[in-house]
Amino acid sequence: MLLSAKSWMSILFSIFFHQLLSAQSVFFSRLADSALTLTQQKVIYDLSYFSIAYPNGDVPKDRGVCTDVIIRAYRKLNVDLQQLVHEDMRRHFNQYPHAWGLNVPDKNIDHRRVPNLMTFFKRSGALLTVTENAGDYKPGDIVCWSLSRGMKHIGLVVKQKSADGKRHLIVHNIGDGQVLEDCLFDYPIIGHYRYTR
Repeated sequence: MLLSAKSWMSILFSIFFHQLLSAQSVFFSRLADSALTLTQQKVIYDLSYFSIAYPNGDVPKDRGVCTDVIIRAYRKLNVDLQQLVHEDMRRHFNQYPHAWGLNVPDKNIDHRRVPNLMTFFKRSGALLTVTENAGDYKPGDIVCWSLSRGMKHIGLVVKQKSADGKRHLIVHNIGDGQVLEDCLFDYPIIGHYRYTR
């Protein structure tokens, strides 16, 4: 039996879509693993402003904040959020928060600010629904929280699970370095993203 052109197109699209989902699954699995390796590196929580190289710049390897966990995890997969955020901010500066009194992008710090990463991920189509269902948060996902005094925090979901098996753990840096913790619902979630380039 001969298939119509429409049937062939449907089959080819199905194969392509399956391969795309498989590639994305591998990417997010590797991203979760790369975040986990960061917990082996001793890092002092340090909010200081650093002048860094561009592209692929990083603060000193023994320093960092919550955003550096995300930046470093992606960089292990050759995704440079410093460059991606900076280039998008150069083109669409008015779409980003202006909480720091800047009139132009700053390649040293913009990607290290949670609100800017949230904006970039949303603009990149990576925004997911925020829920209270632990099963909706998969390894490789990025989660943002609201802390006290208007501060925002960010972390990355990994494959390891909580002692009761109900939640995936998070790699983040909230003051004690790059650590693995069961903290998904410890603070109000304000952002959920699944970003691949």
